[in-house]
Amino acid sequence: MAAEDELLLPRLPELFETGKQLLDEVEVATEPAGSRIVQEKVFKGLDLLEKAAEMLSQLDLFSRNEDLEEIASTDLKYLLVPAFQGALTMKQVNPSKRLDHLQRAREHFMNYLTQCHCYHVAEFELPKTKNNSAENHTANSSMAYPSLVAMASQRQAKIERYKQKKELEHRLSAMKSAVESGQADDERVREYYHLHLQRWIDISLEEIESIDQEIKILRERDSSREASTSNSSRQERPPVKPFILTRNTAQAKVFGAGYPSLATMTVSDWYEQHRKYGALPDQGIAKATPEEFRKAAQQQEEQEEKEEEDDEQTLHRAREWDDWKDTHPRGYGNRQNMG
Repeated sequence: MAAEDELLLPRLPELFETGKQLLDEVEVATEPAGSRIVQEKVFKGLDLLEKAAEMLSQLDLFSRNEDLEEIASTDLKYLLVPAFQGALTMKQVNPSKRLDHLQRAREHFMNYLTQCHCYHVAEFELPKTKNNSAENHTANSSMAYPSLVAMASQRQAKIERYKQKKELEHRLSAMKSAVESGQADDERVREYYHLHLQRWIDISLEEIESIDQEIKILRERDSSREASTSNSSRQERPPVKPFILTRNTAQAKVFGAGYPSLATMTVSDWYEQHRKYGALPDQGIAKATPEEFRKAAQQQEEQEEKEEEDDEQTLHRAREWDDWKDTHPRGYGNRQNMG
């Protein structure tokens, strides 16, 4: 029964070829990267390549103690498994887990580059690990601007990698049909897979550089969000109550603040207190009914009529007084002291 189960399990060549085919289909897909069809191929390819990596570890197919020439020509292609894993991991679409995907893809690419560096597949410089990059970041944090010489050398290295990549792709396309059809001899097969290893070295170096830049942007975004959150929480603290600086408590009780008044509450506290007791200008005023409006208007009319009548009586008394003064001049009737 165990033997039958082992026969039903996929073999290493099938896992590798199917995973490579799914990666090629994802890279040339016309559908959006986040579509269900593309993501299903990504997840399936990652699963197959993970099984292939476990099988390679169990078979102990590669050893750091041997040279590249000691590896069989047909087994060279299995060195590409970590690079394929990194490429498919980069195709995953999930904004909430983007940082995790970038870190996992960087580990896959670094594993591939480390293997190729140990086997001397090509001459290149390994990217810095996370610890080394962190140390370099702290050491170079005081530099305001990057070195122009370093920028020029990086640009030149990118140009050289691009030219080398195009040349490798041209040579691979010329040899592909012969190798896949089985017509190529062992030397041609070995050269074909060796060119594949060199091509994916250039791709891995570019991907790691892009990953490091994106990780830096994501971490700066997260730190800015944390800073804004802490600032908002700091602004929500209640206002501090005023206090007096004196030598002792007795002096504060005797002499007071040293100026006429001291605030004992904030404007919000004053407003809440007056609102609670209904002492605000817009509180305590009952809404008048139509009957009350009519009575108020009638009372106002009566008051106006009364004022008009009072005005007529006052005018009448003033006219009578004027008439009386006309007929009774000043000093009239005071004849007692006249000679």
